[in-house]
Amino acid sequence: MDNEWIEISNAYQNNLKNISVKVPKHQLTVFTGVSGSGKSTLVFDTLVAQSRRELNDTFSSYIQHMLPKYGRPEVNDIINLPIAIPIEQRKMSGNIRSTVGTYTEIYTFLRLLFSRIGKPFVGYSDVFSFNHPQGKCEVCDGLGFTKEINLHYLVDFNQSLNEDPINFPTFGNGAWRWKRYAYSGLFDLNKKIKDYSPEELNLFLYVPQQKLTSPPEKWPKTALYEGLLPRIKRSIINTSEGKRHKKQLENFVVTEVCSACNGSRLNEKSLSCKIEKQSISDLVSMPIDELILFIKSINSTLVEDVIAQIIKRLEALITIGLGYLNLARSTDTLSGGEAQRIRIAKHITSSLNDVMYVLDEPSSGLHPKDIERIYNCLNILKKQGNTIILVEHNPLLIEKADYIIDVGPGPGEAGGQIQFAGTYDDFKHADTITSSALREKQNEQIEPQTFNNWFSVQNQNMNTLTNISVKFPLNSLTVLCGVAGSGKTSLAKIIRLELEKENVDVINISQKNIGISLRSTPMTYLDIFNDIRKLFAKANKVSAALFSYNSKGACPNCNGKGVIVNDMYFMDDVVSECELCHGTRYASEILQYKYNKKTIVDVLSMTVSQALSFFDGEPKISVGLQAIYDVGLGYLKLNQSLKTLSGGELQRIKLSSFLQKKGSVYMIDEPTNGLHLRDIDRLLQLFAKLIENGNTVVIIEHSLKVIRRADWLIEMGPEGGKNGGKVMFSGTYKELKNSKDSITRPYL
Repeated sequence: MDNEWIEISNAYQNNLKNISVKVPKHQLTVFTGVSGSGKSTLVFDTLVAQSRRELNDTFSSYIQHMLPKYGRPEVNDIINLPIAIPIEQRKMSGNIRSTVGTYTEIYTFLRLLFSRIGKPFVGYSDVFSFNHPQGKCEVCDGLGFTKEINLHYLVDFNQSLNEDPINFPTFGNGAWRWKRYAYSGLFDLNKKIKDYSPEELNLFLYVPQQKLTSPPEKWPKTALYEGLLPRIKRSIINTSEGKRHKKQLENFVVTEVCSACNGSRLNEKSLSCKIEKQSISDLVSMPIDELILFIKSINSTLVEDVIAQIIKRLEALITIGLGYLNLARSTDTLSGGEAQRIRIAKHITSSLNDVMYVLDEPSSGLHPKDIERIYNCLNILKKQGNTIILVEHNPLLIEKADYIIDVGPGPGEAGGQIQFAGTYDDFKHADTITSSALREKQNEQIEPQTFNNWFSVQNQNMNTLTNISVKFPLNSLTVLCGVAGSGKTSLAKIIRLELEKENVDVINISQKNIGISLRSTPMTYLDIFNDIRKLFAKANKVSAALFSYNSKGACPNCNGKGVIVNDMYFMDDVVSECELCHGTRYASEILQYKYNKKTIVDVLSMTVSQALSFFDGEPKISVGLQAIYDVGLGYLKLNQSLKTLSGGELQRIKLSSFLQKKGSVYMIDEPTNGLHLRDIDRLLQLFAKLIENGNTVVIIEHSLKVIRRADWLIEMGPEGGKNGGKVMFSGTYKELKNSKDSITRPYL
């Protein structure tokens, strides 16, 4: 049947070279290819964007205004397109009121359960909600923790208001928050705080928001006065500003489990209601695989329907390998991989079908054992009559796909073409970069070397790790492996803290953001734009400001943005390329100036690899470019927004700025995330170079390719959460292969 295929005709978004390709429906298709080849552009920016746009068009303009906006993809046509549900690999929003229980809706059903059969009866389901006035603990407002301020760190009592007594940004002498105290007319600005009367001290530190009775001239008309502590609690601690100044806050804010509710978030009345001696708080604290046994043991015809719903959702979480989590776990503490799996579990229990589920690297951050579990779940979704599309590099998932589409051959401009489309059996014999990398015999660590220096950690505890002792060789590559939640991150943290205690220089590179804005590019990150502008200025004997699109060189029509944004009020904003500069951001007269026959626009649209050869002989510029090339990001354009990069790419950009070190310990969290097999080879060469320079590399990693090349392996397990936290194996790769290990060894 013709409608069994999604047909894409002539896609030319970003680097796609007029691609036309068919994708089978009701099958599992993997899009693969080197990093930057155009897979995500084809899948997310073309296929998903078109599907979501067309779906959004069916709603009223009022609703459309509230929906996420998708740009119009550059493609001639897509036919037989199902509704797309993208399930991304990203952390959940930092809402401290969201837990695994509330996100999966299991908590809603538990509240129903307690309101129907809990003894004594205390009220309906709202009574068990920590986000509702009837259920929440009054002391901590349903958060489960309180934040106390250490006053003597925050305020220097030996100083007056004129001498900067408040140790926090925006409260310094002359700053806007300081003025609220200085201009209130309540204090003598030269009097030391320790000399304040009890009334003055109360006014300065504790009083709630209030109108001043006779404010001085300088006091703003509508302003309210508020004491320092309630002000910091209200406007800083639990806000985005608090996140910005997290380090500073850690010095004087102590987070403690709420003493009134013991962290349960609920009030006494809610907790007094029990089922078989267990309160709702006891149930959400149990690991999911224990909780399901308790729920199955409840025997009551009053709640059969509720129990069925709870079991269905708990089973989905267990099937996907998250049985170690508990429902009280705050969603902002989940890793990107855990968050993605919770999203998948939510869809397994849905009765929708003929939907296109699109996943971005679901293997990311997962041990081969977890990858099997994720595949089983995707298979359930497929059997329900859905189409599954993955953007993926992992050989284990490529092998299990019904259909494979390989995009390439290279990254950036060198990519954007279909290299192969067909089944795995045909792909094995195809001649593409990916298929030949899959066929290669995996290299193992050559004969184990002798290690002279070791670092050991003795009897340490953290999270699920109790009394842990491990050692690893210095000047080598150590890999921490094990299933998700087994304690690798906690072990890495213990190692880092112990190294820092010994004053070892530790370079810790996580998957977290590197502080990027819309205007940050590889060029601004390396801080070389200035040097490039100076070369142009010198060659043309003009001002360097002419070559900045934020200054004199800006296109007068778009002010150097490259695009014009038209606010359509109740419809999508229309973002269009500036007609005058065609997106280059520069005024046309700037293009008369050249350096080595190239205009500034030509240079900024070069990739890092092209710029390396162009600026050969300019050490100030090429040192940084070389480092970015060495971490396998030579395909990035100099003016590409860092906002478009994945977590793995950002992590490697960060790594590039530390490559010159000697005698340090590099601790890196899953550096192969989102990497093609070919790029992993590059990374391994890089690690070898770091070790050659006298450094030690310790990484958390699941890639079998990297595990085979490790000098030393430490495996945590056996499972996740409460069932993890033990050292299952420690030794060389050869020893692991000959051991009885049942976690990683079977996949080698």
